[in-house]
Amino acid sequence: MSPKSSPSPAGRKFPINPLILARVAPFGLYMIFIGVNEGLHYLISLGFFTLSPETFLFLYIPRIVATAALLWYFRADYPELRWSDLRQGLPTLFSFAVGLGVFALWIRMTWPFAVFGTLNAYDPASIQPASLYIIFIAFRLLGSSIIVPIMEELFWRSFIVRYIIRTDFDQVPIGVFTLTSFCISAVLFGMEHNLWLAGIMAGSLYNLLLYKTRSIAQCILAHAVTNGILGCYVLTMHSWIFW
Repeated sequence: MSPKSSPSPAGRKFPINPLILARVAPFGLYMIFIGVNEGLHYLISLGFFTLSPETFLFLYIPRIVATAALLWYFRADYPELRWSDLRQGLPTLFSFAVGLGVFALWIRMTWPFAVFGTLNAYDPASIQPASLYIIFIAFRLLGSSIIVPIMEELFWRSFIVRYIIRTDFDQVPIGVFTLTSFCISAVLFGMEHNLWLAGIMAGSLYNLLLYKTRSIAQCILAHAVTNGILGCYVLTMHSWIFW
């Protein structure tokens, strides 16, 4: 579908292709929040001011709310996102299996050479009162298992994979395979994560799922299964390094 046939939300005009903006803006905003978080840590290390660990944890909430708001705002520009695909029994079961497989591999790929920097962990159980702890956990699970999978799959599997093939990416059908787009997108997806090797593994498996099902919704489901189970694992085993 060309940009002309898919108008921007509320009929607004943007200086760039609105289909690109709709996929890049939520991801870019999310990364900006991460950058601000890292910048604050750096300034604190220089002694400019101090913030409690709990404050940094709660900065996750506006990050998720803002990203979700952008996804909702651009919702009309995601024609490739067909939730009805999840009604297909075997492909949906296969997506569940891929999600489980990525999780099982992810928690084992923490070798020192496969990690960017240091995996810092902070136990949110120290948040008081208990009601605030529950609010944080609810947003963390909501963000990681729903908002992040939608945002990342629209960016990586819908946009980047196709944009590498053709700059007018919307002319490339979902699920078209090229070795170049497969390798570049998987590696870049890995570089986005502290566990870079696990990220490349996940990006590769989600890409393969894309080629198998030709469905962004199925990729979102697999990603959501991975992150959802990982969240339950973190809370059960207190393995906070994965958050």
